[in-house]
Amino acid sequence: MVADDLGNVVEVPLRVRRVVSIVPSLTEAVAAGAPGLLVGATDWCTHPADLDVARVRGTKNPDVDAIVSLAPDLVVANQEENRVPDLDALRAAGIAVYVTDIRTLDDAFGSLARMLAACGLDRPSWLDDAETAWRERPEPATRRRAVIPIWRKPWMAVGRDTFTGALLARLGVDNVLADDPERYPRFDPADLPPHDLAVLPDEPYLFTADDGPEAFPDVPSVLVSGRLLTWYGPSLAAAARELPEALG
Repeated sequence: MVADDLGNVVEVPLRVRRVVSIVPSLTEAVAAGAPGLLVGATDWCTHPADLDVARVRGTKNPDVDAIVSLAPDLVVANQEENRVPDLDALRAAGIAVYVTDIRTLDDAFGSLARMLAACGLDRPSWLDDAETAWRERPEPATRRRAVIPIWRKPWMAVGRDTFTGALLARLGVDNVLADDPERYPRFDPADLPPHDLAVLPDEPYLFTADDGPEAFPDVPSVLVSGRLLTWYGPSLAAAARELPEALG
């Protein structure tokens, strides 16, 4: 038995042979070291590109019956990405569910190591590389304030207590909506706190040069990889190296 990030006791067999991941970041993390361990993943699990497993819909609407039919030894999930009723339904069906809770970079390094250990995997070299890459990032000389939209129609953005906000803060970019009571609040682009940057990822909403920047005409807009900005896993090392340049 192991305890997940929420303190839940999870009955994991001595040898885990079959894992279903219902979070793209966790799918990539498991597949990087043991692709044969995965038997199911969401429709949005795009990395690695050659992943060939059963698809079980999305993070917010997983096909519980399909997951149960795959007879996994363990389902890996995330407190933010997945819904409690779905996780409870899996547990009620006798499936072991391990839930991660990742809100900062330091959370990511520890949580991923524990999750992979629950899957029977050793700490991978990519996780050491990622931790080193972020530890070696120089402290930014100046700080900027940014809005980080994730959707439009309606407009929604990164709010309080998020991995994305913590990652950007390490790069000298403070989220102007970090004090909002919601983690992903709706907002009006014309009614934002003072800011000097708009950070526009390509997921979950695909912002482009022609779709997004026009809503923030008074500040520079930067288009960035959503995977580098929001995923925790093997992309973390690349995020430390590539995001500073993308942010300008």
